[in-house]
Amino acid sequence: MFASRRLGKELLKMQSHLPPGISIVKSENFEEWQMDIKVLDANPLYQNEIYRLKFTFGSKYPIEPPEVQFIEFPRSSETPRPIPIHPHIYSNGIICLDLLSSAGWSPVQTVESVCMSIQSMLTANTRNERPPGDSDFVSYNRRRPRDINFFYDDDNV
Repeated sequence: MFASRRLGKELLKMQSHLPPGISIVKSENFEEWQMDIKVLDANPLYQNEIYRLKFTFGSKYPIEPPEVQFIEFPRSSETPRPIPIHPHIYSNGIICLDLLSSAGWSPVQTVESVCMSIQSMLTANTRNERPPGDSDFVSYNRRRPRDINFFYDDDNV
């Protein structure tokens, strides 16, 4: 009940104004939303790309963080848009970001602020690489993103 009231307010605000490079793709219910983000600067790693984020909300949102991950989606008849390559983004779209963990989350965060943080994370990146152990993580991890205990030891990206 509280989650849907909060998400309703967030959606209303975002429908009237969103920061550049962020758009709502899907928001029909309060369980899952999809947002598109685009890096606005001239970072050659992400230039002219649009990436899709899937937000999955639990009943305790905003007390608990949403699950947020990148998903592939079709560009019409072409190949699907990729998951961005970044040292904190696994090839299955799971994002290693303190803000999305229970410890780093704050109820003052919103869908919009999370999108802006991820947009900023991409803007600042200069390394065209996946996190260490990406293939093993993607092959063997069966936990939901919120249940993974990441170690946040690299704040240079």
